[in-house]
Amino acid sequence: MSTPPDGLPEYRVLTGPDDAAFCRRVSEALAMGYRLHAGPALTFDGERVIVAQAVVWGG
Repeated sequence: MSTPPDGLPEYRVLTGPDDAAFCRRVSEALAMGYRLHAGPALTFDGERVIVAQAVVWGG
């Protein structure tokens, strides 16, 4: 497949709390054919760690 499925963009930034649900979202993107773009970014919002991971289409 030369383009991402379901009209998704070639570049995406996934964000959310650093939890199992976020890890599943990143894993699903990788299974679709995306690949990691650099390392994750982390911040603390006063209550929890928030993470961002960029992915690019590589399918």
